[in-house]
Amino acid sequence: MAKMTGVVLPGGRKVEFRDYNVPEPGPGQALLRMKASSICGSDIRAIYREHLGKGPEGYQNVIAGHEPCGQIVKLGKGARRFKEGDRVSVYHISGCGVCHDCRMGYQISCSSPIRAAYGWQRDGGHAEYLLAEEADLVLLPDSVSYLSGALCACGYGTCYEALTRVQLSGSDAVLVVGLGPVGLGAMMLAKAMGANLTIGADVVDDRMELTRKLELADLVIKADDHALAKIKQATGGRGCEVSIDCSGNAAGRLLAIQGTRQWGRCAFVGEGGTVSFEPSRDIIHNQITIFGSWVTSLGHMEDLIERIDRWSIQPDRIVTHTFALDKAPEAYQLMDEGKCGKVAIVWPD
Repeated sequence: MAKMTGVVLPGGRKVEFRDYNVPEPGPGQALLRMKASSICGSDIRAIYREHLGKGPEGYQNVIAGHEPCGQIVKLGKGARRFKEGDRVSVYHISGCGVCHDCRMGYQISCSSPIRAAYGWQRDGGHAEYLLAEEADLVLLPDSVSYLSGALCACGYGTCYEALTRVQLSGSDAVLVVGLGPVGLGAMMLAKAMGANLTIGADVVDDRMELTRKLELADLVIKADDHALAKIKQATGGRGCEVSIDCSGNAAGRLLAIQGTRQWGRCAFVGEGGTVSFEPSRDIIHNQITIFGSWVTSLGHMEDLIERIDRWSIQPDRIVTHTFALDKAPEAYQLMDEGKCGKVAIVWPD
């Protein structure tokens, strides 16, 4: 039986390589030859450093990588849509398929005990091959790179969901707090979706410089004690109609709230951490709506991938470093430092 190598994360900032049999697809399944598998901040926070996650984030010692993209090389019996040779991205949670959340396409919120996320409770993309459910696949147009498809599997899908949830329009100014990979994706998509002003804020100089280099924001500011004043100055004293917090940081979240104008909409995307604010001053009196937005739906992920070509954007522009699978320890270490853009493991075509 053919063998493959997979990456497992035992915690304590360690990466292990293990040998596996190449899986055989069963009914309704597809075997993918991996082409790109990017590293998510959630992998670093909840798995690579320590096994902090519980429930949906409870890591089960499987092959890591929940942002996979590849090409179908074999299909099990009963395939209904896809064929061998198709280029596909993978919605990274496989739900029960029959609960209300799954029927809406939000497998991320499936509460069934059989729910399993790729790279968390079932084998993910950090191996030469991935066994996926056909129902979890999204067709990747030839115009979209495998690397961009991997980014849409979680990070860009998360950004797109948040911007859709707050009903971004061309009349809106947008503030993004936290310019890691998710924040960079939010900036790119906000511009593509018509935002008339984009402001990015962070405390890490390297991230701010990368945002400027990629020309993703009209204004990039330091998220310090002067940040709110600069946001108000850039918006005629009013603040932004839309704000997205990607920092997961208490000060960052407060800046996102306070940088939102009256009647505006603020989405929390960054995981972990806490926040403290004065409800009357910061929310009630300003009539601000706060949204919690967790990943995206399968349908919205399909919409996003379809529109990438129409918008003439390249999500993989935010990838600053790529590594071969055997260099996974270096890839995770770099991503853990938090000073780069997106980091991905790639395979040659």
